[in-house]
Amino acid sequence: MNKNNILRAVLPIAGLFVIFIIFNIFTNWRMVSNLPLVLSQAYVVMISATGVFFIMTMGGLDFSQGSILGISSIAVCILSKYNIPLAILGGVCTGAIIGGINGYFYVNRKIQSFIVTICTMFLLRGVIRYLTTNAPVAGSAALVNFDTIELKVGITVIIVLTAFVIFRFTKFGKYLKAIGAGEKAAIFAGIRTDNMKFLVYVLAGAMTGFAAFINVIKVGSVTSSGGSQLETQILIALVLGGMPISGGAKVRFENIIIGSLLYIVLNSGLTMMGFSTQMMQLIQGVVFLIFVAVFADRKSIQVIK
Repeated sequence: MNKNNILRAVLPIAGLFVIFIIFNIFTNWRMVSNLPLVLSQAYVVMISATGVFFIMTMGGLDFSQGSILGISSIAVCILSKYNIPLAILGGVCTGAIIGGINGYFYVNRKIQSFIVTICTMFLLRGVIRYLTTNAPVAGSAALVNFDTIELKVGITVIIVLTAFVIFRFTKFGKYLKAIGAGEKAAIFAGIRTDNMKFLVYVLAGAMTGFAAFINVIKVGSVTSSGGSQLETQILIALVLGGMPISGGAKVRFENIIIGSLLYIVLNSGLTMMGFSTQMMQLIQGVVFLIFVAVFADRKSIQVIK
């Protein structure tokens, strides 16, 4: 293992440990005492980041995840008045359909992924604001009964563990890495790249649609800001976890877990220290740039699709 690979493996873990200790010192160990509250912000980010991780592994990007979460959350709220399992299924299907639309324009119409998903982001954000113009979209009163640590931790662990097994021990992960490393070579190797890319966008959308259920049970409703900035949080989390932004063979599944926790600790710590929103964004931006500079694979950066 060369020095660069060692740095990729060690820096995110060391950063998580150091930042956690520093913020605890400056907040008189409030972060430890409020750990369940801090971690409550990680579930949606970690589940959604898992889907985006698959997309970035094959060299794509997705900026529509926040809007997908917002629309799916509205679907969950509306359907929860009839049946909770139906509401969960509705959220998953809504996310999968939007992911399929992204995949269609990306794969079939040959439009670059970041352009497609930015368009989807603005379109759906407009729909969310229209649907919440007069008042937040409220769900069934029974939704908040599911807001338990055991349920949220259990769901997150199951999803992340299942994704880990699929990515690490099946051809799915190998195919994604091959596409990210070089799509033409993957095609010559017999990989049906178009089918894989479309499937991954559907899967990512479905996972965020499921995360909408976790998002909704906190307050039982959705406002016009539902899902806002999730795509930024995911991108920062993955990069902080050591994810090379161009994907390929150097990605590690651990990028999701370490990165999500590192982002949540950083964000929560800055909040507890009383920094303004503008200062928090500045600090997060500086940290993000540092990690991009360290982890960017300059030899394959041009493969971002």
